[in-house]
Amino acid sequence: MTNIAFIGLGIMGNPMAVHLANAGHSVTGVDHSSERTAALVEAGGRAVGSIAEAVKGADVICVMVPDSPDVQDVLAGENGVFQNAETGALIIDFSSIRPDVTQQLAEQARALGFRLLDAPVSGGEAGAKNAALSIMVGGEADDFAQAKPVFDAVGKTVVHVGPSGSGQTVKAANQLIVAANIQAVAEAVVFLEAYGVDTKAALEVLGGGLAGSAVLNQKKENMLSRSFEPGFRIDLHHKDMGIVTAAAREAGVVVPLGALVAQLVASARANGDGKLDHSALLRGVERLSGKVNS
Repeated sequence: MTNIAFIGLGIMGNPMAVHLANAGHSVTGVDHSSERTAALVEAGGRAVGSIAEAVKGADVICVMVPDSPDVQDVLAGENGVFQNAETGALIIDFSSIRPDVTQQLAEQARALGFRLLDAPVSGGEAGAKNAALSIMVGGEADDFAQAKPVFDAVGKTVVHVGPSGSGQTVKAANQLIVAANIQAVAEAVVFLEAYGVDTKAALEVLGGGLAGSAVLNQKKENMLSRSFEPGFRIDLHHKDMGIVTAAAREAGVVVPLGALVAQLVASARANGDGKLDHSALLRGVERLSGKVNS
């Protein structure tokens, strides 16, 4: 059993913390919304009101918050992890943030006697609920080995991809692929509907061929029913596409499709769809096609 502090119990963090508690770990959770701690407490975990309380006595500290500034605040901010955690604690950042920020935080952590792994995840809300996440991990190999039981409790595909920042780089590539795939599926759906095809049947047969993908399988019902309850919000994918385009420019790499999709995601957000699931890129296709959506 490991003493784990879990900071950030949102759509993804909540089920992940519950899985860790169900796996027999002692989990203490903290979130700005007290309502989000209920499921963890029901699973045998503990809820506290501050990061300082959460990390006291913790061997492993898990972080799952939205963006780079949030991680910086949680770790290096006033009354944050670096000020209150036990020396030698292993910090696992499951958030998706900029690779350069991860590298800076890892250096800070080492100087203070902590160890930091960047471990962004893919799989959305369904993956988190089913403990089937894909986890791409950057950091020291020894730290990865020690953290493996934690990863195995929340994920299905867990891979050490290199030194600090590597996990975030791989996640950026993941988000590029996912956004482009969602956009393509959305365009196909609107195209099929325009010709009066049995769209559900069409997607079934497409899913069995080379056009099949995890995105098609997981997002087709959202698109068919126009139900866009957030599993992963457009706001967050907008943030991730900003990471992709900025990192690509820094590396001198051209991502023309990525740049276009980033603009389409930004357009969806500007049109008020930011809080919807990223499958709501379909609404952008409808807008561009002159089809009114509410």
